Amino acid sequence: MFGLPASVGFASVAAAGRLAQRLAHLVYTEVVGGSNPSAPTTFPKTLVSTRFNRTMARMSKSALQLFLLLLMTFAAHGKPSLTHETGKAKKTADMPMDLDLTEGQPQPTNAAPQTPPKAAKNTPPRKVNAVAPTNSVPAPSAPAYMVPTENWVALDRWAKQNKLPGLENLSTPGAPLYELRAPIGSFQIRPGSNLAAWSGLELRLGFEPQLIADTPLLHRLDLEKNLVPLLVGGAPHVTAQRVIVLDPGHGGTDSGTRSAEGDLEKDHTLDWALRLASLLRTQGWTVALTRTNDTQMSLTDRVAFTDRHRADLFLSLHFNATTQPYHAGIETYCVTPMGMPSNVTRSYEDNTTLVFPNNLFDAQNLQLALNIHRAILKATGGRDRGVRRARFLSVLRAQNRPAVLIEGGYLSNPDEAKLIISEDYRQKLAQAVADALK
Repeated sequence: MFGLPASVGFASVAAAGRLAQRLAHLVYTEVVGGSNPSAPTTFPKTLVSTRFNRTMARMSKSALQLFLLLLMTFAAHGKPSLTHETGKAKKTADMPMDLDLTEGQPQPTNAAPQTPPKAAKNTPPRKVNAVAPTNSVPAPSAPAYMVPTENWVALDRWAKQNKLPGLENLSTPGAPLYELRAPIGSFQIRPGSNLAAWSGLELRLGFEPQLIADTPLLHRLDLEKNLVPLLVGGAPHVTAQRVIVLDPGHGGTDSGTRSAEGDLEKDHTLDWALRLASLLRTQGWTVALTRTNDTQMSLTDRVAFTDRHRADLFLSLHFNATTQPYHAGIETYCVTPMGMPSNVTRSYEDNTTLVFPNNLFDAQNLQLALNIHRAILKATGGRDRGVRRARFLSVLRAQNRPAVLIEGGYLSNPDEAKLIISEDYRQKLAQAVADALK
């Protein structure tokens, strides 16, 4: 009904939030009907409430933007609320360097605060489970997990409260390691590192877990946006039409990266996409490609193309490069949730207060990314460089559906480049993604 800007900055979130929450509450109670099950679920053409009109006239642009986001989310979560706290990242100047975080120059890791804040008192935890996108069929019932309101959560105690097995200490001298086992997988964390693992797959957390008095603590946002979606499991739910858009990266004058022998990324991403499209159509998918030949298309146009096709899913296909030729492996990206530091920034500002349309699909993005990532590693035997979060990927963040970007290997690595330029390897990539979407 409304279009939301690609990013919403909260310069004065307190004032804007109060107005937006008040207006959302009025709409909820006067237009949508509150808890009345017989009330209409869509807006009437004319809003006759005097209080509504007065509030609307007072709203600033920031408040209106925030209000629109609230309207997009309250149908899934209940009455709008602005009690969600925002996690903070340390300034990069104080962070250690991690050479494995980037495709070019070293990037700083996102360190978590060293002193966990006190727990909020007398505030009941809320339950979180998977939420189906607005363009999908209803999701089946999934387990509900309690997410506390305090910023740092004792993982062992949380597991017991949610009827999960307790945390197992797998630490060795100088290398703390803890594992939480669940019916559908295991979650491993290392206090002091944002590297985690889910059933053997590498996953980057937003905040480094802490170890206080021999008790491992996980940040609430990592609990809500990473662990809970993993425990819920499954895949994004799509409409009966099963529409997917494949985006072969680059094209035209934008050749992308290139190998030492001169092979161009744009050629190999297109071949990968065409192979994948053929496989998906045999599985009953309706497939559209942002390009089918060597033409250039802006990132904005790729998003608009996906909207026109009313796609359920969006996959952007790429190959990697770096100035350090020893880098190799598979990376899969999705948009960083609001409040969480990104794993990769590539010198872009990483504003944790920004919210994007694609953030409505945080849980499903992660589930989709992990399913595809796992399948590609199994098919190719490539190095696992993890599922990662980033905000600078414009082609993902404006998507109104689950969306991921896949880096199928490094053209800058001599050995991996030989694989990428072979048809056999690209067919393996295509088959792996198709298998993940069955």
